[in-house]
Amino acid sequence: MITKKCLCVCLSLIMLFSLNLSALADDGQAGAAGFFSGLWDSVSSFAQQASETVGDAAGNAGEWFSQASGDVTRWTEETLNAAAGTMSQWAASLSGSAGVTETGKPLSVYWAADSSVAESLRNYVAMVTDPADEENFIPVRDRIAVFDMDGTLTCETFFTYYDTMMFIEYCLKDHPEKVSDELKKVASDIRPGYKADESLARNFAKAYAGMTVEELYDYAVEFGKKYTESFNNMRYIDGFYLPMVELVQYLYENGFTIYVISGTERQTTRAIVANSPIRDYVTPNHVIGTEFEIKQKGHETEASNMNYKYADGDELMITGGFLQKNLNGNKSLYIQREIGQRPVLAFGNSGSDSSMLNYTLDSRNPYPTQAYMVVADDTVREWGPQDWATKSEEYRKQGYIPVSMKNDFAQIYPEGITPAEKQFHEHTETDASQPEEEEAKPAA
Repeated sequence: MITKKCLCVCLSLIMLFSLNLSALADDGQAGAAGFFSGLWDSVSSFAQQASETVGDAAGNAGEWFSQASGDVTRWTEETLNAAAGTMSQWAASLSGSAGVTETGKPLSVYWAADSSVAESLRNYVAMVTDPADEENFIPVRDRIAVFDMDGTLTCETFFTYYDTMMFIEYCLKDHPEKVSDELKKVASDIRPGYKADESLARNFAKAYAGMTVEELYDYAVEFGKKYTESFNNMRYIDGFYLPMVELVQYLYENGFTIYVISGTERQTTRAIVANSPIRDYVTPNHVIGTEFEIKQKGHETEASNMNYKYADGDELMITGGFLQKNLNGNKSLYIQREIGQRPVLAFGNSGSDSSMLNYTLDSRNPYPTQAYMVVADDTVREWGPQDWATKSEEYRKQGYIPVSMKNDFAQIYPEGITPAEKQFHEHTETDASQPEEEEAKPAA
């Protein structure tokens, strides 16, 4: 009798689920949300009825039924938990309707209407979020997308990276009194074509020695509010590529977890992301970057962090030491160390991102994968120096899908942002005794 009752409950659930699926196609995301909410209420009601029925039978039939009741109740809970997980995956995949524009398809606001890259992304997402596609479906928990930051998500041509411009500004304008003459010379000598290698990053760490991690974060935020000389009407924080922002949102709304894997120092990267258009889609613990040495205040010279303990009110300080530059092979190592599994989507813009892309595309990845490289080939809306024919051929040979900023991006930056008359401007130390020149402001 108990078995029949439970079977009736399960069959009723299946019928209820099946009968309502057709409504989802017409109702879109709101319909999906309402459907699952109503279904879950029904599931809970059925579970309660099943539990009461089984409990009553157990009370009337003695110890044997009591044992059976426990088994059936556990079976019911396990079944419902499994059903809840499946419904969550269905909800995430069906929510792909979110963000659809008037054209009837996603990635059509800032991506070119004829972009084959946008089409490949739409096709991929549709494939891996379809539970009916048993061969290609990726569970929500395994939908991991990794993005490089500079040159992939945001501008790196004013005239160089955000963090490098921040270093120049810190040493020569904002706090020349806090850094050595050696660091000032390093900052003033940076020119187009310089090498953004580990040795330069070590100088960044030295410049910020003595700051708390919060102070570095706050300085990165304040720096982002300054206007760059390389573009008209652009603050440094305004440099996010609108098509890539649209892509991050699209993936997030389809159940993907987004990581930013940057060569920029981690706290600085967190500050940039948290004040950017992608802030709602990337949490601070999903940011991986270059590492400066950090120790507790008062223990900066301790050989081991095992020699002291943190107490309420203690400060974490940047010592000036350096741990690791997050480029090349370090990107794949950090992904394994901090994420613990291979991504299924990867986005970069240079050879220093290739390890991250190759780690994603590795033949041992159990899921369908894709990797994309952004090519800076737009010389009208950007300072794009790269030759499309050369770079696209190079990337295709490596198994990557090249993205043309010139042809795939319908709009790169917010309205009013354009390249300035010249990209590079000389940087010299500000004389504290002289008033600074008024900062460039956006046109009225």
